[in-house]
Amino acid sequence: MKYISFLQLKFQLLITFSSLIVFSVSGQTTTDAIMMPEGSACIFLGHSSGSFDHYWEGGTLRSNRTIANVTRTNTNAEVAIGITSRLNAYVGLPYITTKSSEPNGGKFAGVSGFQDISITLKYLGFQKKWNKSELSILGSFGFSNPITNYLSDYMPYNLGLGATQLSYLAIVQYDLDCDVYFRTFGGYEWRGYTKAEREYYYNNGNYFTPWMDVPSAVRFGGVIGAWVADKTLQLEINYNSLQSTSGDDIRSYAGPQPTNKVSMSSVGFFAHYFLNRVPGLGIIVQGNTVVSGQNTAKASTLGAGITYQFKYKK
Repeated sequence: MKYISFLQLKFQLLITFSSLIVFSVSGQTTTDAIMMPEGSACIFLGHSSGSFDHYWEGGTLRSNRTIANVTRTNTNAEVAIGITSRLNAYVGLPYITTKSSEPNGGKFAGVSGFQDISITLKYLGFQKKWNKSELSILGSFGFSNPITNYLSDYMPYNLGLGATQLSYLAIVQYDLDCDVYFRTFGGYEWRGYTKAEREYYYNNGNYFTPWMDVPSAVRFGGVIGAWVADKTLQLEINYNSLQSTSGDDIRSYAGPQPTNKVSMSSVGFFAHYFLNRVPGLGIIVQGNTVVSGQNTAKASTLGAGITYQFKYKK
């Protein structure tokens, strides 16, 4: 039996100035093609850590000469629920910690706390088999909102963007008869406003208000995966990209802010091993690194976690 991998690839595990953990430890994911049976649930507990010492100011790669190496950790708890065989729900809440390897003379300190609660619905709209191959088309709708009053403008140490977000995603997967599969996904992420602790900011013009318009974004990616070792081990390599639809560049001699136009591409791996001796229990290891970007960090992230799937009703 294939147990569900619940490592959600959300843009919240990479260390970025927009505080998206790019494509997060967070697979069963809202971007995969696995659907849990009705009456089943999967709990995911995981921890990831990412760091960077270079970032893109606009399109120019620079080093963190003032703050040296910045580290961001994510301790995440999530649950996936099989409402029906075609409709799954996901709820997640990450706890974020940020810090720098340099004390900065006491001027800047890292922060920690709960970030945004996320709720996502994933629906299997189409599925068809040809011989032993299979095509699946799915869609997901997600909502997230801060649950604490964290300072979103405290970049790069902020916990998150501090804004309500809505996401729409289409997922297409083709499974071959040799336990190899290909998946692609793409969608749109709408983001609202966040409140800064200042009454003025510059975003390609002067704004005399504490409210910042966080740019929305287009997201897309692709995965090559396989089931091996009698389907007890799931392996994937992936590519993810996010492109803001508006925003400004980080200005010289100024820090990043939530209005920045963030673009990034990352590559990564994912492995999920299912323990035969403990039915329903799985171990996840994953990592990714940003290979190109604009107004974002050149970050690398490693994470691990456990999943446990069970029936909550007969």
